[in-house]
Amino acid sequence: MSSKYSNVLTIILVIVVTAIIGLVGYMIYDTVHQKNVNAQANTSIQEFDKVARKRVTSENETTEETTSEGSSLDDIVDSINKNATPKEETQKPKDKVYLNGYEVLGYISIPKTKCEYPILSQVTAKSLDTAVAVLYPTNAVLNTVGNIVIVGHNYRNNLFFSNNYKLGKGDKIIITSETEKVTYEIYNTYYTSQSDATYMQRDTEGRREISLSTCNNDSTQRLIIWAREK
Repeated sequence: MSSKYSNVLTIILVIVVTAIIGLVGYMIYDTVHQKNVNAQANTSIQEFDKVARKRVTSENETTEETTSEGSSLDDIVDSINKNATPKEETQKPKDKVYLNGYEVLGYISIPKTKCEYPILSQVTAKSLDTAVAVLYPTNAVLNTVGNIVIVGHNYRNNLFFSNNYKLGKGDKIIITSETEKVTYEIYNTYYTSQSDATYMQRDTEGRREISLSTCNNDSTQRLIIWAREK
C-alpha cells in the first residue's frame, strides 16, 4: 500500500515539475519574443524617420535651386529641366521602408500605454504578428481626411494593442506619416461583436479620424476606439 501511495506521489511530482518547466519555458519564450518584436519595430521606425527626413531635405534643396534669387526666367527653366525626373522614373515608387516584407506607411505612438509600432500596409497573419496594420480603406494614406482603421493583436502582454483597454476619452494617439505627425484625441470607446464592421465607413464630416480595433482579453468581442484630430 505504501509503495502504491509512493508511486502516486511520484507521478504527481513529475506532473507538477513538468508543468513548472513548461510555464517557465513559455515565460522565457514570451519575453524573448517581445524583445525581438520591439527591437525590429524600433529599428523600422528609426529607418522610416531617416528616409522621411532625407526625402524632405531633398525636396527642399530642389525647391531652393529652382527658385534662387536673381535667376532669370531662362535660368529657372534650365534648372527645372536639369532637376526634372524623366517620365518613366516618375512612375516608380519613392523610397520605401519594409518590415518583414510589408511596406511601412508610418507609425503609431500612444503615450499612455507606451505603445509605439510601425503601421503596415496589409493585414495578414504574418503582418499582425510583426506590428499593427491598416485594415480600411484599401491603399490608405495616413493622416488624410476620413476614417482610417488600424488593427493590432491583443496578446494579453505588452505587445501591440494589448493595453488598449486602459485607454479612455481624452487620451492621445499620435500618427506619424511620411509628411507629418498628427495628434488624435480619443472620444469614444466600446465593445462590439467580432463580425461588426459598421464603424469602418462612418461619416467623419470632413475631419481626419482613426479607429483602433483589437480583441478583448477572451477574444469574444472587439474593442473599438475612435479618435479625431486634436
